[in-house]
Amino acid sequence: MTEGKIVVKPTILIADDEAGIVDMLCAYFSPRYDVLTACSGQEAIRRAERQPDLILLDINMPGTDGLTVCQTIRDHVTCPILFLTARVESSDQIIGFQAGADDYIVKPFDLDQLAARVAAHLRREQRRNSPSAVRFFGDCAVDYSARTVTVGGESVSFSRREFDILELLSLNPGQVFDRERIYETVWGIDGEGSSDTVMEHIRKIRVKLAAHTAHSYIETVWGCGYKWNG
Repeated sequence: MTEGKIVVKPTILIADDEAGIVDMLCAYFSPRYDVLTACSGQEAIRRAERQPDLILLDINMPGTDGLTVCQTIRDHVTCPILFLTARVESSDQIIGFQAGADDYIVKPFDLDQLAARVAAHLRREQRRNSPSAVRFFGDCAVDYSARTVTVGGESVSFSRREFDILELLSLNPGQVFDRERIYETVWGIDGEGSSDTVMEHIRKIRVKLAAHTAHSYIETVWGCGYKWNG
């Protein structure tokens, strides 16, 4: 039996005082996103407490307008805020960006183009919030997601335990790890064996790296342990 992967849909907040626009956008985006809606500025501020992944915000709302909403929530939400407005003057756009908006979309708009902008902002936000899966150390590149290592553009093959040790050290460059700590981290506290096996694995890692580079990436700190010398 194969377990299905749970996919969490991004949440977007649509705030506009025109019910027809809210209904249209909600119907269009609902298949791909979880949608929150607001029909006034004050309601948009309350909905923003839910921390959506992106906000589509009309400027010309009665009472608390979109500019005020943006200024109110900007220090409390980090997600992209896209203004929807009929204002076409460049000075209006400048005011919008100064209020904290990330994009400015003029009505009437094409739904597919709006969707493309929404998707682009969400991708950019995802990249910004995701830690890099690859780190570069001189001529050595470690891809932690793919669990691969290249040196000078050439692939270097490691066993699972060898990569685990290399991963631990390279993710903490300059930090000294003694054999016991490396063993407990990689094999687990209940691992069968001793910390002496760490020495042999590090020897093999060094030999494999040395076949491709003169740089010594794993340094022995005598009497203390090992550290990554990136």
